[in-house]
This record gives sequence, C-alpha cells and structure tokens, in this order.
Amino acid sequence: MGSPPEIRLAVDIGGTFTDIVLEIGATRHTQKVLTTPGQPEQGVLSGIRMIIAQAGCTLGDVGVFIHGTTLATNAIIERRGARTALLATEGFRDVLDIATEGRYDQYDLSIRKPKPLIARRDRYTVAERIAADGDILLELNEAALEGVAERLKATGIEALAIAFINAYANPAHERRAGEILARLCPGLRISLSAEVCGEFREYERTSTCVANAYIQPLMDGYLGRLETMLSAEGFGGALYLVASGGGLTTLDTARRYPVRLVESGPAGGAIFAAAIARGLSKDKVLSFDMGGTTAKICLVRDYEPMTARLFEVDRAARFLKGSGLPVRIPVIEMVEIGAGGGSIVTLDGLKRICVGPQSAGSEPGPACYGRGGTLPAVTDADLLLGIIDPVAFAGGSIAIDPQKSRDAFDAAIGAELGLSPQMAAYAAHEIVCENMAAAARVHALENGVTVGEFSMVAFGGAAPLHAARVAEKIGLRQVIVPPNAGVGSAVGFLRAPISYEVVRSFHVRLDRFAPEGVNTLLAAMSAEAMAIVHPGLRGAETVERRACLMRYVGQSHEVAVAIADGSLSAGDGAMLRAGFEQRYEALFAKIIPGAAVEILSWSVEVSTQHEQSFSGDDAPSRAQLAQPVAHRRFFEGRTGSEIDIPLYRREDLRAGSTLSGPAIVAEDETSTFVSAAFDLVVAGCGSLVMSRI
Repeated sequence: MGSPPEIRLAVDIGGTFTDIVLEIGATRHTQKVLTTPGQPEQGVLSGIRMIIAQAGCTLGDVGVFIHGTTLATNAIIERRGARTALLATEGFRDVLDIATEGRYDQYDLSIRKPKPLIARRDRYTVAERIAADGDILLELNEAALEGVAERLKATGIEALAIAFINAYANPAHERRAGEILARLCPGLRISLSAEVCGEFREYERTSTCVANAYIQPLMDGYLGRLETMLSAEGFGGALYLVASGGGLTTLDTARRYPVRLVESGPAGGAIFAAAIARGLSKDKVLSFDMGGTTAKICLVRDYEPMTARLFEVDRAARFLKGSGLPVRIPVIEMVEIGAGGGSIVTLDGLKRICVGPQSAGSEPGPACYGRGGTLPAVTDADLLLGIIDPVAFAGGSIAIDPQKSRDAFDAAIGAELGLSPQMAAYAAHEIVCENMAAAARVHALENGVTVGEFSMVAFGGAAPLHAARVAEKIGLRQVIVPPNAGVGSAVGFLRAPISYEVVRSFHVRLDRFAPEGVNTLLAAMSAEAMAIVHPGLRGAETVERRACLMRYVGQSHEVAVAIADGSLSAGDGAMLRAGFEQRYEALFAKIIPGAAVEILSWSVEVSTQHEQSFSGDDAPSRAQLAQPVAHRRFFEGRTGSEIDIPLYRREDLRAGSTLSGPAIVAEDETSTFVSAAFDLVVAGCGSLVMSRI
C-alpha cells in the first residue's frame, strides 16, 4: 500500500468573500464564506472548520496551508496602515510629493495626485550622501539620529522607512542608520529601501519602502494571529503566503516584506488561468477574474502570465498610469477595476447610471443579502435579471431576497429615471460589462496584442455571470469556465511554485561590457534568493531564472530580457544585444540599428517547478444534448420582456454535453450565463467551453 495523499489547504481572502479549497489527492472540496473585515482570521477559521468537517478530516491532517489575501492592498487604499515616518537624505524630504514631476493627464487643470502615505510633518532628514557608483561623498551624521529618535518616540511613530539617495548602489548608510534607530527606539518597525527595493529611480524605491513600512505592523499582526490560531487548531504543516509575482513565500519573508503581497489574491487567479490554458492547449488566454469587489484582467501567453516590475496602488484615475502610488516589486501584470458583485450602482450629477468603484463588500453587502444594505449592487442586478438562483446562491449558505433588490433599484435608479427595476438592473449589468470590456481593450493595447485572438478563462464568483457579454463586446470567440471557477484564485494557489526574485540595479553598457562585477552581483543575488526559498523547499528541486533590464541609451524605460544561468564572459555582449533586439522588435516592431544599449538592473529568481495539471481534451469525441433541470424567467433587456430559459446543473453535465444559449448553468460556487450568441460544450477536463455561433 502507498502512503496516503498529502492534504493541502488554500485560503483566499477577498473584499466580500473568503474562498477555501481543500485537496486530498485528486479530490477537491470548496467553500465560500463572507469575509469578516474587522478580524479576517475569524472568517478564515469559520470556513476552515466547515470544509474540514465536510471532508471528514482535521486541521492537524493538513500538510500544506497556502494563503493569499488582498488585506495589504486594501490597507493602502483605505489608509488603515500604521503611523509611519520617512528618514531621507538631507535635502530630499519632499521626494514623495515631487515624485517624477510627471502629470498622468496633461490637460486636466484640476488634476488630483495620489496622496502620499506619509504626511510631510512625519518626514525627517539626516546629512549623508552616496554617489551613484556607491562611493561615499559625505559620511552619515550618526549624532543627528539621536534627535530623530526622540521625535519619532514623541510623535508615536510605529514604523519607519529609511530611503537614502543611491542606497541601491551602497546600502551602508541605511543599514547603519537602521541599527542605531532600532537601538534607540525599541519596537519600531524599520524598512530599508535597499532591502525592500534595491533598484535605481529614487521616487519608486522610496514609495515602495514607505508602502512596506506602512503595512508591516498590520500584516505582521494579522499573520502572527493567523499562525497562533492555526497552531491552536492543531495545524503543524508548512504555511506559505502567495506573493504578487505568483510564487509562494515563507511566513517570515511575508512578515518582513509584506509589500510583496499587494497583489497576492489576484496572482493566484492568473496562475489558475495559465494552468487551465496549458491543459486545453490554448497559448493565448485572457484571464478574467471577477469577485465581490473587483475585476482583474491579465494576459497569458505561452501558458505564462505576463509579468511586470511596477504596480500602482490606489489610482486616482481608473485607466491612467501614473495616477497611483508606485510599488516596484515583481508582480503579475494585470489591470484591476472596481467592478465586482458588490459594486454599488448609483446616479451621478447628470443622472447617468454609474457602477463602482465603491463596493458594498460583505458588510452590509448588496441589498439582497438582507444585512442592512440599501443601495443596489451588481449582484442585485443579476438577481433581478434572473441569472442568479436565489435558493442556490453560494450553495444555499447565504439567503438572498429578490424583493430587496427590486426595492433598492426602484428607489435609487428606477424612480429617478422612470425605469422599471428590471430595466434599471439591465442598464447596470450592461455598464459593468462595458467597464470590464474597456479595461480589457486598454490592457491589450498597452501590451501590443490583438485581444480578439485570445480565448477567455472566466472565474471568480461573478465572472461566469458576465463573461459571455464581455466577450461579445471585445470580440472574443471563446469563453472557458473551468471547474471550481467560483474559487479559482484559491485553486491557483495550490499550483503556485515556491519562489523568490531579487532585483538589483548595476549599470553596464554593452559597448564596453565587463563581466566581472556582473558575475559577482549575480552570484550574490542567487545566494540571497536561495536563502529565502530554501526553508520551504521540503526536498523539492529548484530552477533559476535570470534576466536583465535593458534599453537604448537615453531611453526612459527598459525591457526584460532572459539570460542563461551561469557566468558571463567578455564576449557575451553580442549575445545580450541580440536578445534585447529580438525582444524590442517584438514589442515595438522595429529596432534602432547601431544605437548603444545599456543594462540598468539584473534579476535572479529561484523557484520550484510549476505543477502541470488541469489536463483534458477540449474536443470530446462524443457529443450529447444536455437536459435542463428547470426553467427560469429571464429579463431580456434588448426587448424589454421576460422569457423562459433553461437551467442546467453543472454536476449533471458530462464531457461532450452540449447546449445553446440563452441558458444558465448553476453550481454551488457560481453560475454561468450562456448568452444567445454562444453554444456550449463540456470539455474532457470538465471546463465549460462557450463558442460564438
């Protein structure tokens, strides 16, 4: 007899729902519970108790616990972080206000810049100066730090970000200042910019360090309580956190660098979509994740989500780069908008219907939840249209009331505009779908791809309800709704590799390429990444991926170019240039012959191998017409009338089952709406594949 399969648990805390997935070998159990914003660990514990009872095991039987959360992002957006101070080089107190001196909208006379996380009164400076090449121009004034310490204690500062000029080239002054202030201010949480973000670009590095310091007490407290809670419940396995780049990291690393968790939950969704794409041999996929609070869209090419090294939190303008707080970390590149099941439907000053970005969340939630919410939300709209079954919503664990949705739409929208509650709901549904379609178009254009060539993978509690209409609007031919789509991000957590990426700035021009300093740097970065990854490996083998960030001399931005593992030689300059030109041409269609090329930064990622799963045949050999279990009244907004449409239960459908829209395929975690423009077939792996007629 073989050993019993390892039991693995994944938890994803969202703004409205907390999703839990338990895997025992090939068997998967799922559960959705409402998030408890004040004490998120309580919602986690409630869901865990429910799911382990369902599976007939205990938390002590679980070998691996993987956790992702949007708590870090929400803390920044809602300004719920710690009282934080900044210590900068003398003369650079206002770097957070000056930023890059750019305007994200040149013609907006009343432009609203993102508000810094640290008020000017809490920014301090000290005399010191390091040159761009790392040479010390002015020694650190250590005596002045005693006065800084006194002011920090007097003003009740809980966390401190230290960001000195050119510290990425030589972190000696930051480290020394950190040591002194840690001694003078016991209990103060200190973040050093050279450790949090060891790259050039002063504003971005300072902003990232500030964000890390700002959320560290909150996240450290939460993760500490979670660890204690799990231990009290008998958990003794390995605990990992999902980082924004799509890899898993240890609890200690997450508590030290919580800024790497800002896109923790959405990253799991992109991993999930990539695994589905690989199983169905779809090399161009648009990942569409819509939950209770936000919608996330990500491009997946050749079975890998697109990545970036800069992310903006709390954008003042929805689609405009530069309108948010920059966080320079490895991140899966996606566009995120305030469009979820809890997004509130309102009228603006011109009496236009608007959806989001404000959300009802889980408390009080949409009006239909009956928890005190009076404003209509997207879930209320979907309920009135007839595409949500009020009896089976969230597996029957949450009772919802269509009459409360009707009253909310009538009071807030219908009475003002002279529309019936159902027509107002249809307008809200159309607007939220158009908002998501617009986000997908912009994201595709920014990345130089034709979005119509992609298939959509839709998941999250609300995405399958809207995916068909969004696909119609952007011209997609195929929509895939995987098994367990309602908890897709949590399932993706279970497929994530253990990994850590280190990025360091070190300037090199290819026309005078000298490899010695580069090889020394790469070796040190490799050792640093391995030291962080090693405690969680549990015998797993690792792979190392290296890249350099290159540009033509004089340009403002770089492109990432993969390089081989191992030492570089003096003759590798030509190889590096060829790799850069190939990547540059793919992005911009042409190169600049003979122009000098430089490397600004280097990247080393150490990770375990991605799990290959969700395999299956997307074209079953035997087709059979599916049989509905009931019919529902559906409001067709284009004609303003109600029609009967068939309702299917997903668990009744087998590989090869076919049906035509309009129809609803219901399951415990979500429902899939098949519009009249699509036919549906069930793939061999269990995915619902909708194809345009």
